[in-house]
Amino acid sequence: MRRLIAIEFLSVDGVMQGLGSPDEDREGGFEHGGWGAPYADAIHASTVAGGLDDTTAYLFGRKTYEKLAAFWPSVPDENPMAAHLNATEKYVASRSLTTFDWTNTRPLAGDATDGVRALKRTGEGDLAILGSGVLVRSLLEADLIDGFRLFVHPLLLGSGKRLFGELEAPRPLVLTGFDTTSMGSLVLAYDVVRGTEPRSGAA
Repeated sequence: MRRLIAIEFLSVDGVMQGLGSPDEDREGGFEHGGWGAPYADAIHASTVAGGLDDTTAYLFGRKTYEKLAAFWPSVPDENPMAAHLNATEKYVASRSLTTFDWTNTRPLAGDATDGVRALKRTGEGDLAILGSGVLVRSLLEADLIDGFRLFVHPLLLGSGKRLFGELEAPRPLVLTGFDTTSMGSLVLAYDVVRGTEPRSGAA
């Protein structure tokens, strides 16, 4: 069965909005777009940041898909991330999108939680969800996320959309890997613990 891994880029205060460019997401009057750009190159040197070989499909919410689909198809395959994203199966959880120009992209069938359950039952490797905060929160509440790979950048933004919201019950995590980059970002890999007792992880 596939594992669902959420890959997220955050400030220390948990903001995920507008990572890549000034106009990426100004919703709510957000004026700090592009805050993640100075830290991007240093992340590539992290061994914990890898995992492309384990990812056999990607999952996106509509907004994240539209942003990524406007950029990555034009990036040459010399970029390992572009090569993998463009060649790998991609699924979009959306009721409004009916056409997908990005190669190897298709809609997630039916309700998002049912569609993800079906995807997890087929194939091998990891199903990776990038960004897509609203979708991540709903899938976490449905107990469908198996792990997180968090890139925490040394910055306090003070405003903006945050990844985690309220939960009906705590979700214990176990640390399975960690690294720091030359720019001071933390790369943290967690598995979601199922059951009642947290277990030990990476030393």
